[in-house]
Amino acid sequence: MIQNLDDRALHAQTDRERRTKRRFHIDQEVRYKMLYGQRIAETGTGRTFNISSGGVWFSTESMLTSGMPVELSMNWPVLLNDSCPMKLMIYGCVVRSNEKGAAVAIERYEFRTAGRGFQQPIASSPVELRYS
Repeated sequence: MIQNLDDRALHAQTDRERRTKRRFHIDQEVRYKMLYGQRIAETGTGRTFNISSGGVWFSTESMLTSGMPVELSMNWPVLLNDSCPMKLMIYGCVVRSNEKGAAVAIERYEFRTAGRGFQQPIASSPVELRYS
């Protein structure tokens, strides 16, 4: 689900928002792979809280090591041409982590079309775009 975070903009002056990129609240399952060179050091699943063009904040199964490269994959909640499911791949580095989640700085990303056997979850309500 994508939601508009307009209400944060109303409070930005008083909250002294330091972010320079527009943030989108996207609640989707995410899979992550911590990389150690060419080897996979750790894998897990979580849920995204928000995404911007510069980073993503998501829940994790355990605390991730800051500075480590990570690969994230998630189903994109909007179909390409209203018919083709897509997957978002994010490649970056863990910049912050605690027992609840991790922040990843995005170095690059790509959208991929999902294979024929892919089952896109059907949204029970319309997708709403929220930004801040």
